[in-house]
Amino acid sequence: MEGSESGGASSGVADGSLVLWTLCSVLLPVLLTLWCSFQRSRRQVLIRDIFRKSKHDWHYTDLFGQPSYCCVCAQHILQGAFCSCCGLRASEGCLKKADQLFLCKEIMMRSNGTTPSSMPHHWIRGNVPLCSCCVVCKQQCGTQPKLCDYRCVWCQYTAHDECMMDSLKTEECTFGEFRDLIIPPCYLSTINQMRKDKQTNYEKVIVAPYCRKHWMPVIVLANTRSGNNMGETLLGEFKILLNPVQVFDLSKTTPAKALQLCTLLPCNAVRVLVCGGDGTVGWVLDAIDAMKIKGQERFIPQVAILPLGTGNDLSNTLGWGAGYAGEVPVEQILRNVMEADGIKLDRWKVQVTNKGYYNLRKPKVFTMNNYFSIGPDALMALNFHAHREKTPSLFSSRIINKAVYFFYGTKDCLVQECKDLNKKVELELDGERIELPNLEGIIVLNIGYWGGGCRLWEGMGDEPYPLARHDDGLLEVVGVHGSFHCAQIQVKLANPVRLGQAHTVRLILKSSMMPMQVDGEPWAQGPCTVTITHKTHALMLYHSGEQTDDEASSMSEQDPMREQTDEDV
Repeated sequence: MEGSESGGASSGVADGSLVLWTLCSVLLPVLLTLWCSFQRSRRQVLIRDIFRKSKHDWHYTDLFGQPSYCCVCAQHILQGAFCSCCGLRASEGCLKKADQLFLCKEIMMRSNGTTPSSMPHHWIRGNVPLCSCCVVCKQQCGTQPKLCDYRCVWCQYTAHDECMMDSLKTEECTFGEFRDLIIPPCYLSTINQMRKDKQTNYEKVIVAPYCRKHWMPVIVLANTRSGNNMGETLLGEFKILLNPVQVFDLSKTTPAKALQLCTLLPCNAVRVLVCGGDGTVGWVLDAIDAMKIKGQERFIPQVAILPLGTGNDLSNTLGWGAGYAGEVPVEQILRNVMEADGIKLDRWKVQVTNKGYYNLRKPKVFTMNNYFSIGPDALMALNFHAHREKTPSLFSSRIINKAVYFFYGTKDCLVQECKDLNKKVELELDGERIELPNLEGIIVLNIGYWGGGCRLWEGMGDEPYPLARHDDGLLEVVGVHGSFHCAQIQVKLANPVRLGQAHTVRLILKSSMMPMQVDGEPWAQGPCTVTITHKTHALMLYHSGEQTDDEASSMSEQDPMREQTDEDV
């Protein structure tokens, strides 16, 4: 009996210890996970607090794209924070100290009652760009695997630790290669002082030493939601090279507000670089038109384009390419902006008036830069936009966007929702009625490119048609037989149905509902009258860089016309 009782007691103790150890093995990982999660969220709150109060433009990354060293402890770091304006990098533990020790780029110089006319270099130690050369000995910098060498955040000059002399620390900064594009902090300090003194004649400032003869300050407007989502990266790279006050995120600041910076700069000298798709460019051009209404014509800037959208036909027409994916360095983009030539772009008013005796709604009014269409390509755009609004996260790649367009184009080849368009519409060019053949779509062109890179009006080039221009006050009107015909045109296996050129286009939709689009913005439209008339000109920048053979031949024919236009102006 005693033996059985002792055996039962020992087994009970063993069972109790087993339960205890089981509970510990389950609870301990849970508690550790909860503690780590609490600590991580606490660190994130502290980091966000530092970011919010700091004058640096800090961003956190889980992995740096190149070998990086903390500017405080000089240790090699894989993750941490970096400033997109001055380029400082710090580990998570040193972030607060780095924020206190190092100054960021100052967009405006501090003045003690005097007007500054120059500024010294602003040197930052370590993490210099790869393949940079020392301004003193002309040897490569940043070759040692440690925190070493210096870089000026304004002129981008670099110097070895051993080459850094007292004279360099106090030497006047020249702002480097892009001095003609940068708005100097001393200029803004002078403008600020003049505003305090209630002086509005900023023209006096232009004769100051830091405002050179060929000064053409650039304003960068980037849409971080366009196309392949490269806008965020570009914002940081432009802030490194320019004054951060010149770089705007259009998801946070509207073009109308950003362009008011032009009124503080020399007349007819400002250049604007729009990073986005054709829709973003149209948004900026509308804001520029609003400046004209306010009486700010002399501050109107010239507009260059960095194509981040899906189609980018306007960008392609003006020589800036069909799309940007980071293959060209930002420095080269700024050089292209400096070297670009000014041209004019026709802008058109599209008025859509609904039919009906008792229609009290105002006509829809659009501004057209690229093209207007009714038919299969508008239907593809309408279907694409409907699905992108439902699931915008799926449409973050230019390749995916084009694949979706291809899918809807293939679907329309089978369904033919826009057939017999010629029986549903009437077309007038400069008041003259046009007899339409059997068509599914009509496209009204202002620029040379359409459909993501196709020169629609010239077609295959087997017929002597004059080249389409974007500054002659004429529209080119063509017809297509369907989605399959559009695909044939894009691969140069067919020509469009050329209906003519005109200064004014009038299209009457007599019956049924049809898809329409203006510059890629589609909608479904009932019976109506569409009238397209000239609205204004936009000042654009043309980049005559690398071209295909077709582009080179077409531009060579247009150059004499452009020279004549410049002489007339």
